[in-house]
Amino acid sequence: MTDPILGFSKFSKQQKINWVAEQYTHDPEKTKKLLKQYWNIDSGMQKLHDEFIENTITNYYLPLGIAPNFLINNKLYAIPMAIEESSVVAAASKAAKFWLDRGGFKTEIIGTEKVGQVHFMYSGNPAHLEAFFNEVKPKLIEDTKTLTSNMEKRGGGITNIELRNKTSELKDYYQLHCTFETMDAMGANFINTCLEQFADTFANQAKASPFFTESEKQIEIVMSILSNYVPNCLVRAEVTCAIDDLQLSKTISPEEFAQKMIRAVNIANVEPHRAVTHNKGIMNGIDAVVLATGNDFRAVEAGAHAFAAKNGTYKSLTHASLENGIFKFWIEIPLALGTIGGLTNLHPLVGLALEILLKPTAKELMQIVAVAGLAQNFAAVSSLVTTGIQEGHMKMHLLNILNQLGATEPEKNKIVDHFKNHTVSHSAVVAAFKKLRNNS
Repeated sequence: MTDPILGFSKFSKQQKINWVAEQYTHDPEKTKKLLKQYWNIDSGMQKLHDEFIENTITNYYLPLGIAPNFLINNKLYAIPMAIEESSVVAAASKAAKFWLDRGGFKTEIIGTEKVGQVHFMYSGNPAHLEAFFNEVKPKLIEDTKTLTSNMEKRGGGITNIELRNKTSELKDYYQLHCTFETMDAMGANFINTCLEQFADTFANQAKASPFFTESEKQIEIVMSILSNYVPNCLVRAEVTCAIDDLQLSKTISPEEFAQKMIRAVNIANVEPHRAVTHNKGIMNGIDAVVLATGNDFRAVEAGAHAFAAKNGTYKSLTHASLENGIFKFWIEIPLALGTIGGLTNLHPLVGLALEILLKPTAKELMQIVAVAGLAQNFAAVSSLVTTGIQEGHMKMHLLNILNQLGATEPEKNKIVDHFKNHTVSHSAVVAAFKKLRNNS
């Protein structure tokens, strides 16, 4: 059994690599060689990556693909997507091409409000707390002026602070529910810094307030932190077309296809098991763009799934309808994104991705990301209700299987050609590969 290690963070990079390789891998020299193969040959570039996080030993690559032909509000985009899953970029590209000839995607920003909270415990008279809050609220804002001045110059800042009584849900629990506008920054650090100042001012002012008895003055601050649930930082994206234009293939009529799409969405609205996978497909597109642009895909995921359950049951994030001969497919989703700050200013590929996207504002990026999710869902659901998901996915997965088997380039070409007319499955690919090897 390996002993615990003290002071690991103080080791040099090479010492960390040596320790991990020798303590946890069967072939330490092979491990060290593999880790170094992923280093950037430019030492300055590698140092930049090393300093993104703690205890770095190497880089972890993901493919960066491009999904072209996205017409969004009459502006043509090629969308960068960082993802490891086969068929995501292809599916998004296919949906983009389909809707390119039907007016493209239309989007709108519904809101950009972000949220942070100071959570605290108070066991006194609620009326005393309410009176104190009304008096101290201007002081809360005043004490953050040095923090908010730059943001206010850009049009952002603190938009409101509310006192919320949550004692019906948890004994003695209250919160300061705070809203912010952070413009082109995602704003996490800005929000958290403001919240911590609110907490300090609130607790300190309470100690001298005449509204409280002595015992009531000891307000306990539990934590001050932004929320990744931002239902009012909302974007809508949609596609529409006349039913006669909804011809995907000769095997299914536009009317039948539209009804199948609507039924699939309705199923995701009443069956959470389906809804989770349905929304996972949406996040395939969203996360890939969020990651490529240096944003926090975990925060986006958490907020999106909370939004999907906002009415008490987990439902589809997309919607579909057919009215008066017009098919409509749309999404409304909360997206707290930034185009300045964080990795957007540091990671060269993030900078390039934003350049490819024509240097969007945060609002424009929200719209692009929502479109990527909508396109991905349209492609996935349309496949599910027609040919089935595996036909296209497994063909995209074919090269991964062949790489696992160690196929040479000539072998890959022969097997890819073979499966142009045969169903792809893992066992079928393995069998074809073994047959080719045995006959060569």
